[in-house]
Amino acid sequence: MLSERRESVALYFALVFVAAGAWWLLAEAVTPAASSSQGVRELMFLPGTFAPGIVAIILTARAKGRAGVDELLGGLFLWRVDVRFYIFALTYMAGIKLAAAVAHRAITGDWPAFATGPVILLFVAVIFSAPFQAGEEIGWRGYALPRLASSMGLGRASILLGVIWALWHLPLFYIASTPNAGQSFPVYMLGVTALSVAMAWLYTRTGGSLLLVMLMHAAVNNTTGIVPSGSVTTANPWELTASLTGWLTTGLLWIGAIYFLVRMPKAGSHRP
Repeated sequence: MLSERRESVALYFALVFVAAGAWWLLAEAVTPAASSSQGVRELMFLPGTFAPGIVAIILTARAKGRAGVDELLGGLFLWRVDVRFYIFALTYMAGIKLAAAVAHRAITGDWPAFATGPVILLFVAVIFSAPFQAGEEIGWRGYALPRLASSMGLGRASILLGVIWALWHLPLFYIASTPNAGQSFPVYMLGVTALSVAMAWLYTRTGGSLLLVMLMHAAVNNTTGIVPSGSVTTANPWELTASLTGWLTTGLLWIGAIYFLVRMPKAGSHRP
């Protein structure tokens, strides 16, 4: 049973990487950065982000049929959780960013740059973008995390999933004009892995609510701009380069991750 589960999750990751990578290469070929508008390119690249969820549904349907798919998708509608978890999901990244700004001030004597537009619009964007995170979260937290956790425990599974989640984005670091282009991949992977731990903690504390991790995923994407990390760019994505704000953000994310690892249940996730 355990070996079968390991084989299924290995197959899952392989299919997700191939499906998303192939789509992104196609999107780049169809909408080259030099001759296409940014909006059109973003729309073309978007379907690739649904690969984790689509592959999870297909593999679940093949193994467990309709009942298994219903169980997998049930977390999308699990909304009756303590309000403090909603607050956590919506404000965790914003809190990390504001703490990084305070640390920046203490170290340098100057405040870093802050968002220039109304902050409330960032949180409004979270609500509208959260449904699109189902494409990833059905797969990462709904399918992969419970299977990894059943064999290695939730803490280690959340770290491994974070590394895999970051590596899945790696092709985007080599494609011009994507949000990841010009960033340091090692720094990105450190931050994503720390976030994976926090999201695993939220997932298990809410009884497997995909809705809450979707909200958190959307909040991370949209509220990180409250305190931008700066425009340190690199031609080599493997260089270890980041702004002071970026390093402070990563460090604070790992302080949070260590706390959540200590608080993580010792057994696997709530699901076998």
